[in-house]
Amino acid sequence: MINRMKKIIKSTLMLLCGVCLFTACSDDLEHNPTLLNPTTFTLNTPAYSASNIDLATSTGLNFTWSQPNYGGFPVAAEYQMQFSLKNSFTTSVEQAEADETGATVADYVVLDQIYSTCQGTVDAAELAKGLQQLAQWPESGVPATQKLYARLSSNFASGTIYSNVVEVNVIPYYVELSDAPIEIWYILGSDIADGSWGSDIGKAALPLQPIEGEEYDKKTGQGKIQWIGYLAGNGFKLRGAFDDNWATQWGQGDSFGTFVKNDGGSSDIKVPEPGIYTITLDTKNDKLTIEKYDGTPKVFSVINIAGTFNDWGDTPMNACNPNAENHDWYIVQHLDAGAKIKTKDDTSSWDYNRGGAPVVTTDGMYVFGTQGGADIEITEAANYLILFNDITGFIRFIKQ
Repeated sequence: MINRMKKIIKSTLMLLCGVCLFTACSDDLEHNPTLLNPTTFTLNTPAYSASNIDLATSTGLNFTWSQPNYGGFPVAAEYQMQFSLKNSFTTSVEQAEADETGATVADYVVLDQIYSTCQGTVDAAELAKGLQQLAQWPESGVPATQKLYARLSSNFASGTIYSNVVEVNVIPYYVELSDAPIEIWYILGSDIADGSWGSDIGKAALPLQPIEGEEYDKKTGQGKIQWIGYLAGNGFKLRGAFDDNWATQWGQGDSFGTFVKNDGGSSDIKVPEPGIYTITLDTKNDKLTIEKYDGTPKVFSVINIAGTFNDWGDTPMNACNPNAENHDWYIVQHLDAGAKIKTKDDTSSWDYNRGGAPVVTTDGMYVFGTQGGADIEITEAANYLILFNDITGFIRFIKQ
């Protein structure tokens, strides 16, 4: 009898434990958060919405919003502000610019700033630029005041959703629009120029060149740039700037062909054998390639500049690397606006000469030089550092 009672008590306890365990698991399931897919969320109307915010004197416009209901738990969403002049969000400025025919018209602009919390400040200057991209106002046609329609996008793993639209009023101003300058990197090292690893352009370091026909991102200036020249195998690196203590650089990984970006422990890049190489850096996709050049370029003992400044005589340029097979040249020369110039060899017959139409930049201009190309006309008087690569024919003029 006693043994039977023990068995009943034991079975009862096991049943109660099972019930408790099932109840606990059931409770856990009921309280576990479930990812939801909301369709919208709330952008708060700012207190200044009825005022006219002067974009020329303001630093920024503050916005706050509620987190979308992704299931009642914090998520790592990214937020971006969008603005429209007509409360229409059909085609962005970026989408319109991608249409090379020019037929697509934008009705809203997406600002680049990304926020990770439920509040953010829109940079006033960036907003002014975005409105200019959207409206394309002439300099004398900027309105005194402008009503804007603002909304917010939330970008999460489950997709992109949009907030409600709020209205704000601003005083815009004219912004001169231009594409971002092409992002340029520099090559330097034991193989380059004087081999000193210094930052003196022409003597110690050389900028990589834009590639004719290559398209560059209008906002970032990123795309493919290159340099073609002789490498002896002693080592070099690429730098993005000379004032960042090597924070931006490309070096070599475990072996040649493996290249790493912004790795302070990377090795110098050393080609497996001496020769002419093409170095191509895709700054948009962070890809570096180094390949043997297909061809045998002529080696010049002298390259000159000639033009109206010297009555079309010969002014010798300096060899960037006089101790090896040199294909890069430099000189500092004052040139007046309207002056005309070309690069050439040392023959009076002009058997080798390079000219072409200049592309004006913020720091000077450059030319994709071609054999027998047009005289290069200088757009602005200045002392110029002139760089020339006799393989590509590329000529860069940098204001000093």
